[in-house]
Amino acid sequence: MRLILFFDLPVTTKKDRKTYAQFRKYLIQNGYMMMQYSVYCKIFANREAAVKHVANLEKSVPKKGQIRLLLVTEKQYAKIEIITGGKSMQETILNSDSFIKI
Repeated sequence: MRLILFFDLPVTTKKDRKTYAQFRKYLIQNGYMMMQYSVYCKIFANREAAVKHVANLEKSVPKKGQIRLLLVTEKQYAKIEIITGGKSMQETILNSDSFIKI
């Protein structure tokens, strides 16, 4: 399963920019990879693990701005079409074939 997180946080004041940077740093430290600006995703072994993570994530969400979550299967994620450019370096390295199922 992949959890895709979309966020739109204000960056008008110095405090807002700091909050934005802290949230982005939190995502990276917790295993999210950037798909696009303000769009991050994280891989989970199953739906239950993703739902449990969302409960923890809710504690770290900034009060201002908007955050949306989308949970998709690897099969659904594999159907993403990239119209311009190409896969990011992280997408090339970290695909579903990279993981060993135990």
